[in-house]
Amino acid sequence: MIDYSVWDHIEVSDDEDDTHPNIDTPSLFRWRHQARVERMEDFQKRGEDMNKTLRECRRRLAEAQKKVQELSISTVDDAKSELSKAQAEEKKLKKEEREWERKIDEHNREEKKMPWNVDTLSKDGFSKSVVNINPDSTEETEEEKEKKHKTFVEKYEKQIKHFGMLRRWDDSQKYLSDNPHLVCEETANYLVIMCIDLEVEEKHALMGQVAHQTIVMQFILELAKSLKVDPRGCFRQFFAKIKTADQQYQEAFNDELESFKERVRGRAKIRIEKAMKEYEEEERQKRIGPGGLDPVEVYESLPAEMQKCFDDKDIQMLQEVISKMDPTEAKAHMKKCIDSGLWVPNSKTDDGEEKEEDGTYEEVKQDQEETKKE
Repeated sequence: MIDYSVWDHIEVSDDEDDTHPNIDTPSLFRWRHQARVERMEDFQKRGEDMNKTLRECRRRLAEAQKKVQELSISTVDDAKSELSKAQAEEKKLKKEEREWERKIDEHNREEKKMPWNVDTLSKDGFSKSVVNINPDSTEETEEEKEKKHKTFVEKYEKQIKHFGMLRRWDDSQKYLSDNPHLVCEETANYLVIMCIDLEVEEKHALMGQVAHQTIVMQFILELAKSLKVDPRGCFRQFFAKIKTADQQYQEAFNDELESFKERVRGRAKIRIEKAMKEYEEEERQKRIGPGGLDPVEVYESLPAEMQKCFDDKDIQMLQEVISKMDPTEAKAHMKKCIDSGLWVPNSKTDDGEEKEEDGTYEEVKQDQEETKKE
């Protein structure tokens, strides 16, 4: 089976070239796969424990029956009393045996009703008709994977997109038969990224279609690894099975599909949030004033009276508000206004001459006093 241990180390790239091979398609199914495997293992263990208990019960029953036979022909004085106890024990164990047999039968019936999934595809008739092509077991370096992925996408991107848009099982099988080179991890990786891109672009219906084809490719790849064959040698068996699958198996496939789409939505949301944060930070950097402060943040920190002065661009109103404030507080506010660019000292007067203004608070205060003298 596929190694699902890399999901925690994966981040979907937000670069223009969003086809990095580190976006490992199988890892997107890790949480789903682990939960399923744990359920299967737990179910199997319960069955083994019940069979073990039944064997132990039958062993004790055989001993009890043997003891009853021995006491039945015994001439010892207290044999009658012991025989009564042994018969009671035999009766109790027979009841336990019937109860464990009933539980095991229920367990076996439940096992038959369990839906097929990607971990059980290689059982029964599936493994009998697969073309045995040994897969390449050579471990590739990250650099080799990246180069291989980039080369593959550059060469077959158009074909991969075409496969992603197919809807019918027969069309998908025929297209892969005509283009068997597409049955590989590189195609699956590209389809995953394509799904995320479409979700970011809010093309939800189209994302769902490509997601379906992603799951198809994923099932084929996992089937191949389970059987230890080249995926090109078993994709026909997958389609033969899926096209004739019963309702339970089809529901299992759809369940995998819905889980994957939910995962894609989560990754798209993260990408959008990251892009928004980057955009907001870029805008903030553009706003930064000469003293390194953001005018929006400074404005929001000002008292409502001072905010109204800037809203109305009313210097006289600002002077009046300053005069009523604590001098230290007023000076601190005006310094932040300068550092953020909300208030520009040394601004030009109506006649084009520069007006010297050293300290902002002092300048505003002085203007107010001069107005009073006039």
